[in-house]
Amino acid sequence: MLYPNWADLFEAITRLDPSAEAMVQGDRRVSWGEFDERAARLAGVFTAWGLEPGAKLSLFLYNCPEYLELAYGAFKARLVSTNVNFRYQTEEVRYLVQDADAEVLVFHGSLADRVAGLGADTPPHLIQIDDGSAPLLEGAIWYEDLIRDAKPAAPIERSGEDLLMLYTGGTTGMPKGVMWRHGDLFQAISYPAYVAAGMAVPGSVDEVVAITSRLRESNASPVMLSAPPLIHGTALFLGLSVFLRGGRVVLLANRHFDALELWQQVEREAVTDLAIVGDSFARPMVKALAEREAQGSPADLGSLRVISSAGVTWSQATKVSLRQRSKQVMLLDMLGASEGGPFAVSMTPPGEQPGDTASFRIADGVVLLDDDDQEIPPGSDRVGRLARKGTAPLGYFKAPEKTAETFKEIGGERYTIPGDYARVAEDGTVTFMGRGSVCINTGGEKVFPEEVEEALKLHPAVVDCNVVGVPDEQYGEAVTAVVQLHPKQRDVSDDELSEHVRNRIAGYKRPRHIVRVEQLFRSPTGKSDYRMARETALKSLGMN
Repeated sequence: MLYPNWADLFEAITRLDPSAEAMVQGDRRVSWGEFDERAARLAGVFTAWGLEPGAKLSLFLYNCPEYLELAYGAFKARLVSTNVNFRYQTEEVRYLVQDADAEVLVFHGSLADRVAGLGADTPPHLIQIDDGSAPLLEGAIWYEDLIRDAKPAAPIERSGEDLLMLYTGGTTGMPKGVMWRHGDLFQAISYPAYVAAGMAVPGSVDEVVAITSRLRESNASPVMLSAPPLIHGTALFLGLSVFLRGGRVVLLANRHFDALELWQQVEREAVTDLAIVGDSFARPMVKALAEREAQGSPADLGSLRVISSAGVTWSQATKVSLRQRSKQVMLLDMLGASEGGPFAVSMTPPGEQPGDTASFRIADGVVLLDDDDQEIPPGSDRVGRLARKGTAPLGYFKAPEKTAETFKEIGGERYTIPGDYARVAEDGTVTFMGRGSVCINTGGEKVFPEEVEEALKLHPAVVDCNVVGVPDEQYGEAVTAVVQLHPKQRDVSDDELSEHVRNRIAGYKRPRHIVRVEQLFRSPTGKSDYRMARETALKSLGMN
């Protein structure tokens, strides 16, 4: 069954109670009625511009209510919204808008200089959101002027086959546009939206509305604080899952992650669901809680019911620290990808203690495949690729070869195989090894960076690290750690760090080179940037 268009779902939820709140950022509060009307005005603009169904709309934005308004407006007009990382410079933006065939580019004023550099490659329509940082770019139109002057578009007949496109982070290669049909995305999001909350997955718009109505009547609609940027699939998809239940999405106002602001918003908005991206968020969150406690004003976490994470390792240590302060919260750690999921889940119910780092339970419909696409039975102790049967994206935009590698037909069934390697025990426990595309081959042995990184992070001097391979005459590749150390513990020797790893995992996995940096670079979503880490290592070692 293919579910309806997301615009059809949102319009039906709006009709339940237009006065209910849909979004909050700082002092700005947006009702469902305002959300729907502004999206309808945008759809009216897109229609007046003559944009046909399937036209691409690129969002070069920080977190803001407009991001979700624009996505909804695109859904209404049957356009395809795409994400552009706000850290990208002009050439990277050029690649994204060209690859997407974007006809509309929406950007914050503070990013206007990068848009200005596009020259002849600028999309036909530019929309600038005024953040008080820059005058209107030549050729652009102010966002609020468009909203004010446009006539709301009436609902039209749409299809569950309309697309949303999510560009991958490009940690090892150029970003790829993952094409999700609305109906398939609904089914993929049904796990965090319904299953994890103990509800049956609805089979129609009417059933979605009925669930939303019941939740509101019992004052149980979720309030989610989406901490990562909306350019990240975790934030966008979990935000959509909250809208499905008629809830409210809370966005942080600070453009740089501020854990103190996060806890203030949890208290102020009575947040029930918190979306993060692993330890890159959890570590500063724990530190901020400790600071509040030291000041004699511990944060009130009484409203929290779920903390969800995907995309980056969420360690046992930070889970334990959060559990100590919030006994009632379910900790939901999902192994997923832009291409779908979850592939594996680590669920820590209220009151229970978290399990080992990077240890999950295999999800329904997921198997382990070897490099010949043969299924590896649980308990074999062999490392293979996680593969999910069933609901999946159509593939990568304009990349048929990569699509064929990731979305395979095996034995008459379609599998999604993004390249995550793992072991699966007989009881279904999954030990995640890492993404195969960053796997290091040293002396014929495979080394997965995340396993080495987690061992390194257990050393008290290590704040953060990335592990990459660099050329080596003897071994082919040498395991190399790019590390950020605590300012007061920088006298730790390379040998001590290397031996610390050797004492925890196989000796061939220990770093042969240690490269020290003041600040480890991560994407705004908290993901590792292995390309930059490798470039840093090569430059430091004189290999570039």
